[in-house]
Amino acid sequence: QVQLVESGGDSVQSGGSLRLSCAASGNTAATHFMAWFRQAPGKEREGVAAIDSSDNTRYADSVKGRFTISQDNAKTTLWLQMNNLTPEDTAIYYCAALQGHYSSDLRWPHLFLRDTYNYWGQGTQVTVSS
Repeated sequence: QVQLVESGGDSVQSGGSLRLSCAASGNTAATHFMAWFRQAPGKEREGVAAIDSSDNTRYADSVKGRFTISQDNAKTTLWLQMNNLTPEDTAIYYCAALQGHYSSDLRWPHLFLRDTYNYWGQGTQVTVSS
């Protein structure tokens, strides 16, 4: 099991930057993939960035070129650097982890699906004003 705690959310103006952190504790060595999701009011939770244990990354088209996901070597901290923020980025941001057995059919698109992950943090609010 792993426990995830996000931090770094804040209110910023359009064009600004934020760096979110996700502190992982517990059996972090068992984590295969991690991701950042976000959920805006009235919308479904959507994946924005994912990373595997070899530091390969993928991004949703809406954030590509603006957001960067990274993790430390010990897999105890996950970050999301967010640049050139817009009001459309306003949401609660969650980190997620996949541990244990997973299907051999798992591919990158699956890593942007909520049901892929079995551990979640409590979320951190990001608000971007115009």
